[in-house]
Amino acid sequence: MHLDYSARYRQWQTLPQVFFEKAREDGGQPLLWRKQARAWHSISRAEAAQRVSALARALIDLGVAPGDRVALIAENRPEWGIADLAIMSARAIAVPAYTTNTVDDHAHILKDSGAKLAIVSTAKLAERLLPAAERIGVKQVISIEPAAAHPGVTLHGWDEMLARGQALPDRMMEDVGQARRTDTACLIYTSGTGGVPKGVMLSHGAILHNCHAAFDLLDGSGEFEPDAEVFLSFLPLSHSYEHMAGLHFPISLGGQIYYAESVDKLTDNMGETHPTIMTAVPRLYEVMHQRITAGITRQGGLTEKLFRAAVATGLRRIGGKATLVDRILDPMLDRLVRAKVRDRFGGRLKFFVSGGAPLNPEIGEFFLALGVRLLQGYGQTETAPLVSCNPPQRIRIATVGPVVKDTEVKLAEDGEILVRGELMMQGYWNNPLATSEVLRGGWVHTGDIGEFDPDGYLRITDRKKDIIVVSGGDNVSPSRIEGMLVAEPEIEQAMVHGDKRPHLVGLLVPRTPFVEQWARSAGKTTNLAALADDDSFARALQAAVDRVNARLSPIERLRKFAIAEAPFSIENGMMTPKMSIRRHKIRERYGKLIDSLYG
Repeated sequence: MHLDYSARYRQWQTLPQVFFEKAREDGGQPLLWRKQARAWHSISRAEAAQRVSALARALIDLGVAPGDRVALIAENRPEWGIADLAIMSARAIAVPAYTTNTVDDHAHILKDSGAKLAIVSTAKLAERLLPAAERIGVKQVISIEPAAAHPGVTLHGWDEMLARGQALPDRMMEDVGQARRTDTACLIYTSGTGGVPKGVMLSHGAILHNCHAAFDLLDGSGEFEPDAEVFLSFLPLSHSYEHMAGLHFPISLGGQIYYAESVDKLTDNMGETHPTIMTAVPRLYEVMHQRITAGITRQGGLTEKLFRAAVATGLRRIGGKATLVDRILDPMLDRLVRAKVRDRFGGRLKFFVSGGAPLNPEIGEFFLALGVRLLQGYGQTETAPLVSCNPPQRIRIATVGPVVKDTEVKLAEDGEILVRGELMMQGYWNNPLATSEVLRGGWVHTGDIGEFDPDGYLRITDRKKDIIVVSGGDNVSPSRIEGMLVAEPEIEQAMVHGDKRPHLVGLLVPRTPFVEQWARSAGKTTNLAALADDDSFARALQAAVDRVNARLSPIERLRKFAIAEAPFSIENGMMTPKMSIRRHKIRERYGKLIDSLYG
């Protein structure tokens, strides 16, 4: 079976071809799940194929031609995948956009991509899309749920489009068969950590290359069962990470996909759906770590002692330093502690994959010590995205693992990571200048700095553009220091600053439980803006900074810090949808405050 899969990944030409083939092979099996009215409801592969084909025919009937761009704005739900596949089945190019986008964000993407039509899910999302569509001249929008009419835009209902398509001749497989691996499948707009988002052109072959690499990675674990894997999807499907790993990879396997209700309900959904594979970003692991440790501390007593013993023995085991006592106690601690952690994650989780940003090794080791198999990987939108990942049987959590199948990586003289292979983007849409800066000499210049260990495991040391060069000439990695800061129980978010300055300073967002506990004991407010000038609160937060500074070299230590008046969020523009901080936006907002730390 596995040799057959490897051959098929190379033979498949397009993502719709994969989807329709799998639907024909096992059409009665569930594919997409969504919770409604307190119950989970599924759509089978055959049902999904019928809807994809009908919607594709309707899009063609509306005038969508091969190569046209169709925008897609929806939360994670079955219709997202159906729409994505229908757009590609019509040989058009899917243009996913984040649900957090503003009217101006949508206008930029619609104009830049030259979208002919848009698909939106809810009335609330339509309120921000439709004004942008009118402004840019996108005259047709399909709405999955009813939405209010808007001048200059013709609204089509989802069910209306499916019925329209079903009434048309079905030449879908003939049309799909004319597409090729080298055709552009989608434009994934980067989330813009450093400026205006750019449309990354990804071919069908680039995404299929990634799916093949992911299959090869997990196949060596001894636990991987392609058609029996269950995925729980909650990261935005408009990001290349979830688009590949949470949609097209499980489709190619014959797996099932559940769509989480929300991040807040993720733990409950895990207990209900019993996933075997999940993808997440480091921010989720940081939040889980904080919640788990806070809950254990509240319980105290024997429960806390057993938990901390399980972590300690687990850390020594994964570090190769287990004692005879550890080996005797470990099976008991596994039953009493780690089994409960596994149950919390649904009881069947085989692989928890971390990507999208650097994972703090201490957070990763915490989960590995508790028996959660956490695989840190690395990639970029420009590489569809997977470049490297830790294999399940040989995890080195401080690295992002070996380079994946059929992919070349080399390091430039300055340590920049260069990538080559079918996974490479075709360029930035309508932006030859930006393309020429990244695609040079047949390689993707990632902008990330890294190094290989003797066994070929890649370690990311920093972003080339984010590296801080202090006025003394030393290079400092801000992301490493930020990761250590947010691992402290008092600190929720952090940004380190110091480029061309004599030393480093930080902008910190304290954790809400810490703020509330301190305010109760001190009899003061919990308002962050007011606490920013409170010396006694600053001294309390300084204890966390001191603990981190004690583990850093002198040049890496924070000399001073300030407190942000509100958390960094997607809504205030200071975080991307994949939960990375937008340094330039934070500096725009807090520049004077940061500068004052050097006075």
